[in-house]
Amino acid sequence: MKTDKIKILILTLLAGLLLLTGCAGTKTMKASQVQAEDTSWMFQDIVDVKFVKAHMTVPMPENVMIVDARPYKVKYTKGHIPGAVSIPFSEFDHKINLLPKDKNSLLIYYCGGLKCKLSHKSARKAEKLGYKNISVFAKGYPEWVGQKENYASVSVEHVAKQIAKNNTMIIDARPQKTKFDKGHIPTAINIPFSQFDTLKGKLPRDLNTPIIFYCGGLKCRLSHKSAAKAREMGYTNVTVFAKGYPEWKKTYGKSGETLQVQSGEVEGTIDLERFKSIIANNPESIMLIDVRDADEFAKGSFKTAVNISVEKLEPRIKDFPEDKPIVFVCPTGARSGEAYYMTKDVRASLKDVFYVEAEIDFKGDGKFEIKKLK
Repeated sequence: MKTDKIKILILTLLAGLLLLTGCAGTKTMKASQVQAEDTSWMFQDIVDVKFVKAHMTVPMPENVMIVDARPYKVKYTKGHIPGAVSIPFSEFDHKINLLPKDKNSLLIYYCGGLKCKLSHKSARKAEKLGYKNISVFAKGYPEWVGQKENYASVSVEHVAKQIAKNNTMIIDARPQKTKFDKGHIPTAINIPFSQFDTLKGKLPRDLNTPIIFYCGGLKCRLSHKSAAKAREMGYTNVTVFAKGYPEWKKTYGKSGETLQVQSGEVEGTIDLERFKSIIANNPESIMLIDVRDADEFAKGSFKTAVNISVEKLEPRIKDFPEDKPIVFVCPTGARSGEAYYMTKDVRASLKDVFYVEAEIDFKGDGKFEIKKLK
């Protein structure tokens, strides 16, 4: 009996020792695994969120591309870094045409964080194609949305889903008369950026309510500036539909349309062919005012244009001349249309005031391309 008890005691002690050494061995093995983890898959040029912010502008420059290497439907559509182009690693070979033609362009790849290899693998593929200026934002999308002041951009499919759920506020940041009244996304309310401080009472009381801002497309800053203001106010679930109403109209058609017409033309607009002729033959005959922000204007405009951003326009209107027509321009007709109505409200006596309702791509050195809005 005593012998049996002694055997049982010895076996119990041995089992306990094995359990302890087994646990210690497991912990040691995990630590060694972390230390010896293979990082050869990582791309060599890693950048941080500050680097990405420094190169994220609206519109994005032609020589910089932020690339989201995550799957399109399950990740990109629900949220991505503003300005980012979707080129999933799994579709890299089929979407090479989306990459910039200039191999010296800066490419910034990102995906789902430090454990995600998609951005690194994509960067290596781009490197093999001959691209010379490639970086990887290794902390990726989680790091971007984790920053309090940052907001994400969403796709047209996501906007449609949120409208169907009826739990999201959609806000059109474009001017009312020239844009919103002509057509807008269903259920959207209008809070023009220039009137944000006056109309912010329209925003929901619950700071956690999902809010999606949009405006006139990838060249329009109004939605981004509105989103930044909402974030400053403490709203936690703010996104931007960067491709805006043009993308919605292209995908789902027009809606909310109550087009204002005067003498066969949209009120306040100048005929495009007439405008092109004036710029080509007699640009000094008009006072041409570019109402974009100063940094946009610095990258290129019409040679005779003066820069007065729409936010600084009102106190300058009293000094506008009466001896020549005034024409406002911007990339999409949103801010220029707002400038038109602002001028008419302040100085109704000014008769020859117009704005250009078109897509204008300023190339720099006085070069430009004008397209009729679709």
